[in-house]
Amino acid sequence: MPRPTAGDIVAGISVALVLIPQSLAYAEIAGVPPYVGLFAAALPPLIAAPFMSSPYLQTGPVALTSLLTFGALSGLEAVGTDDYVKAAALLALIVGVTRLLLGLLRMGTVAYLMSQPVLQGFTTGAAILIVSSQLPSMFGVAPETDGVLERAWWTIVHPGEWSSVAIVLTLTTVVVVLGSRRIHNLFPGVLLMVVGATVWSEVSDYDGMTIGELPGDFLSLSLDLPFGKFSDLIIPGVVIALVGFAEPASISRTFAAADRIPWSANRELISSGIANVTSAISGAFPVGGSFSRSSLNRFAGARSNWSGAITGIVVIAALPLASNLEPLPRAVLGAVVFTAVYRLIQPAPIFRMWRQSAPQAAIATGTFVATLAFSPNVERGVLLGVALAIGFHLYREMRVDHAHELDGDTIVIWPSGVVWFASTPALEDAFRDAVREHPDARAIRIDFANCGRLDYSGASTLSETITDLTGEGYDVTIVNIPTHAQRSLAVFLGGSHGVPALDELSAAERYQWVAPWRR
Repeated sequence: MPRPTAGDIVAGISVALVLIPQSLAYAEIAGVPPYVGLFAAALPPLIAAPFMSSPYLQTGPVALTSLLTFGALSGLEAVGTDDYVKAAALLALIVGVTRLLLGLLRMGTVAYLMSQPVLQGFTTGAAILIVSSQLPSMFGVAPETDGVLERAWWTIVHPGEWSSVAIVLTLTTVVVVLGSRRIHNLFPGVLLMVVGATVWSEVSDYDGMTIGELPGDFLSLSLDLPFGKFSDLIIPGVVIALVGFAEPASISRTFAAADRIPWSANRELISSGIANVTSAISGAFPVGGSFSRSSLNRFAGARSNWSGAITGIVVIAALPLASNLEPLPRAVLGAVVFTAVYRLIQPAPIFRMWRQSAPQAAIATGTFVATLAFSPNVERGVLLGVALAIGFHLYREMRVDHAHELDGDTIVIWPSGVVWFASTPALEDAFRDAVREHPDARAIRIDFANCGRLDYSGASTLSETITDLTGEGYDVTIVNIPTHAQRSLAVFLGGSHGVPALDELSAAERYQWVAPWRR
């Protein structure tokens, strides 16, 4: 990397001032003690920085990945225990190795695997769960129930249990954090509120819920992980590796387009993989890329990857001072999380989808509902959304839309879509319907001008249908055959029905489409 600029230094420090309190809050979402969030915010951004393709991307604890972590570990170990923390570190290792392998194998296209409806439904549902998880802290209550939504509902319907002091702290935090953004993007509203609330809590002997013990220790690196739980965590780990990568990929792609600079999905996979492996060795939990901190990084003047490294250095330097934050009220942390994620709750785009594409809207809505219903195992909501998207795609692929008309004694049929072995029965039914509708027709002309693709199996099945129609006395011709369809149809119908003979095709075309099937 080039030498750091003044902008890199200012940006790195500015992001660290936001990351420190956020890391404490996101650790609670993940179900680990707050100090573990500091470990996830220290070495990962420092070690991953040289491998990033984006000069703006900031790595560390993020809300969505923390929620996915909590879902993956719920029921496996008691939340907050040492065994739970070690399982979280093992999960980070699985996430990191998965992304590393994908990056080294140059499979950066996984950044595009999650369709927009799935991403929209999951993000909105997950944001609601994140905010819901913080409601008890924001209102200063201890719900007598389990489950994220259940605890949030208990909080809402028991106003008599609310703490007026906690509510004042929550509202003050929201006003200070959101108001500071109006003053200037670099104004450290989060840090100001955290420090101020900590000092106030200490001098006033605040008796509400606070962070509690924060060991002011330096990092200790270890791979003493519960590898016996690998089989329980491999699937959630791979899901988090794929789903969680959508955020850093989107960040890098967005800023690259805005500044007209290149970016590499493969490099981001590698850097994110390294960050998660580092987080695992640090005894922390899976990390990702933060859009809000990356935006702050860019606005503060970052020019190179040094900004991310400086952020990590500042957090490492702050670790021995962490114990000073022990009196910090949990209401403040809950409000910090709220201000970071409330904008992700966006039902409006899902409603607009119903006017634009009902199937895509159904996918988004199904993902949204499943994310809430399967809470805390939110990764199941993603898997269901992906299954819905694939199912709709297959359903659409199995349909071959067509139009037909009678031209004299000839039935002209225009198939459109993809013709493959699963969709040719529908096309054959279309032929039969057209024949029954026009019993006096003597010829059939198939116009492939609107055909997107015709594969070998589809050509084989289509040729059988054409042979049957020819045997029934119909004169069948095929026109406007795309090049790829000419190659496949030539295997079965070459020299007849308007299909070029094999010797009319180039040597490369004949080898590509005929040789593999005649060896």
